[in-house]
Amino acid sequence: MLNFIRKPFGYEPIVTKDDLKKDHKKKVEKASDWKGVLSRIWKLVDEQRFLLIIVLLLVVASSALALFGPYLIGIIIDEYIAKSVFVGLAKMIGLLIIVYIFLSVTMYLQSYWMIGIAQQTIYRLRTGLFNHLQKLPVSFFDKRQHGELMSRMTNDIENVSQTLNSSFIQVFSSILTLVGTTVVMLLLSPLMTAITLVIVPVMFIAMRWITRRTSKLFKEQQQALGELNGMIEETISGQRIVKAFSQESRMLEEFSVKSERLKRTGFWALTYSGFIPKVMNLLNNISFTLVAAAGGILAFYGHISIGEIVIFTEYARQFTRPLNDLANQFNTVLSAIAGAERVFSIIEEPEEIDAAIDHKEYKLKGNVTFKNVTFWYNKDDDQPTIKNVSFHVEAGKTAALVGATGAGKTTIMQLLARFYEANGGEILIDGISMDNLPRHTLRSQTAFVLQDPFLFEMSVKENIRYGKLNATDEEVMKAAKEANAHDFIEKLPNGYNTILTADGGEISQGQKQLLSIARALVADPAILLLDEATSSIDTVTELKIQEALERLMEGRTSFVIAHRLNTVRKADLVFVMENGKLIESGSQEELLQQQGRYYDMLTNSKI
Repeated sequence: MLNFIRKPFGYEPIVTKDDLKKDHKKKVEKASDWKGVLSRIWKLVDEQRFLLIIVLLLVVASSALALFGPYLIGIIIDEYIAKSVFVGLAKMIGLLIIVYIFLSVTMYLQSYWMIGIAQQTIYRLRTGLFNHLQKLPVSFFDKRQHGELMSRMTNDIENVSQTLNSSFIQVFSSILTLVGTTVVMLLLSPLMTAITLVIVPVMFIAMRWITRRTSKLFKEQQQALGELNGMIEETISGQRIVKAFSQESRMLEEFSVKSERLKRTGFWALTYSGFIPKVMNLLNNISFTLVAAAGGILAFYGHISIGEIVIFTEYARQFTRPLNDLANQFNTVLSAIAGAERVFSIIEEPEEIDAAIDHKEYKLKGNVTFKNVTFWYNKDDDQPTIKNVSFHVEAGKTAALVGATGAGKTTIMQLLARFYEANGGEILIDGISMDNLPRHTLRSQTAFVLQDPFLFEMSVKENIRYGKLNATDEEVMKAAKEANAHDFIEKLPNGYNTILTADGGEISQGQKQLLSIARALVADPAILLLDEATSSIDTVTELKIQEALERLMEGRTSFVIAHRLNTVRKADLVFVMENGKLIESGSQEELLQQQGRYYDMLTNSKI
């Protein structure tokens, strides 16, 4: 029987004595974290200080009215009912009704205005998080599950919202009620007050035992939920790959493991927190029984009146009720703190800092120079991803990057877009160090055509216009025609106004690529970063893409990760990468004459 209680449904307890000992050692550090989180939430709430003061005054008023009601009932019983004096009884009852009406009104108003404060605060928090996400470097997103980030944006912030909506007022009101009730009871009868307070140490011990376990569990529950959401998002996004490699059973197994962890943490978090109302109700009833019994004995000997017994029984309930509320709200607050801590941990991530001193807008020509550029994705790696890479590409020229997978081609692109910062050396654009060039200036004049183009859930027209938000419909259509996309767009159900589903699932890969080229054309960039995507496309579409790319590259500095010999032949420069180093560079004719690595690649048909 004991084993069943300890391990119901086969769930092993996940908070052991060793865990509690470790948490006890970290108690100071953990308290500091909580204080910091609560302080940051308070700063957000404090922006509506005036309305918050009104709400707090209403809470004080409602607490005072809640204390005054039982006191009036006691007076009515002792002075009117017990003495059979009915003159003025109606007025007293009327006064009691007015007190409870005002109590209801103040409680409604404080709840109404607090909801407004909470929603405005959460709006700021959610907006602040989303704004910060836009300022984080690409490297941050490369290392995080997108679903886990979405969980922080939704689930964690919602936990904070629920706490602010209800718990804030309830906690403040409960504290006021506790203090007020204790003061009034002491004034009426110190002896009865002492009897009422007998149960408090037991409540404190019980709450401490429960909350030591729930605090850890709620934090782990939020973490498990984030990981599960991340896994779900990855599985849905990569559903074609999952099915293509028949990995459904593996994904089900992985989902089962993560879901089981969430189930276990959720079970024990709710199990321990579920003890609170049961324990508190038991202690409430014990307290009520003690007060009633002691009051009856005192009344029998004439030391207390019936009205005072009624007042004390009501105050005993009012005393234990806020304790019960505080106990229940403690779990909600713990969950909210855990969620807020996860949100603030993202907000504390360093932004993509633009160190440029001169923020004026430059019209770039497109001259690109690398001077001994070295870069690590992870400085703990034995070897840098690229090492001492140097080259120069004049404006309007096309440079083809060739080499085996992992040679560093994509890294060159990432550095050119400033998705990552070089660890050594210098990158110059038109003779200006990239560190001194505002990111907006660089990226607004740089366009990408990636191997796997991304389309948004919006109209075809807006997807093209994403390259230049103020582009006219005529400019959009012109870009589509130059990209050889106009004909297939016209055949869509609503033409340019056709709404594409997530990532353009209803059009072919080749058509997506044509739309991405149109998007780059409408942006009219100075620098192009191209990762050709013609290897898995039919011959007719490939020709259309090649033709569109030639129009796109005309007169612009272009860097192309070359997969096809046709692209290399039309390039002005060829850069051969191997193990992160630039081992050969020059025109195709020059490299063929050298009969080096590029010559070997070409003769072995690796391009």
